[in-house]
Amino acid sequence: MAITAATELDRTSGSAEHAHTAVWIATVLRGRIAAGELTPGSKLSEQSLSMALGVSRNTLREAFSVLAGESVVTKIPNRGVFVASPGIEEVREIYRVRRMIEPAAALWGEVTPEVLENMEAVVERAQTARDAGSVADMADANQALHSAVVGLAGSESLRTLMDRVLAEMRLVFHAMASAPDFHSHYVDRNVQLVERLRAGQREDAAAGLRAYLDSAEAELVGHLARDATAEQPRTS
Repeated sequence: MAITAATELDRTSGSAEHAHTAVWIATVLRGRIAAGELTPGSKLSEQSLSMALGVSRNTLREAFSVLAGESVVTKIPNRGVFVASPGIEEVREIYRVRRMIEPAAALWGEVTPEVLENMEAVVERAQTARDAGSVADMADANQALHSAVVGLAGSESLRTLMDRVLAEMRLVFHAMASAPDFHSHYVDRNVQLVERLRAGQREDAAAGLRAYLDSAEAELVGHLARDATAEQPRTS
């Protein structure tokens, strides 16, 4: 009886560790997607990833299931797992989430001098990237700023949610490769957001951020709709 109980304990401990590893792998892959290292449509090789990360294929498959549930990857039967390519409905869902949490964080979150200094450094980085014409660096700075905004809430749950949203946003940004000026005209709006937070104008900051998100969503949806129309075959 004691042996059975010990065996069950070992099995339970092993399962818990296994689940934790799958979550960790999902976090690593999500981070690589958010950083732009894994691009939309790229295939995720079980063999190479399991070897590189030092985990079993079963654990990797569990991580893929986590990411598939977040719409970050797509599992295609008999073909494999691919980094997702978000479409119009996915973009709308992303912005539904962002409109609920970002303005609220700007309005009610804890704004400390240290946080403001970090935000100001981020927008300065964005301005430098814009002046240099670096779309990738502008995208990085944009991601960092909006992550910092959600961080004002002081909630780990919201941070985790925002990590997922930012990973999806990075995939959306790839669709804007043909519109390199997309990020540039949001740099000044990010600067204005930080200035309002610095001045204690929390309601203006929240309202301005909501308008910002509305504009960004409309621009992204319009771009994706035009691309979809252009890809449709012409009939004679």
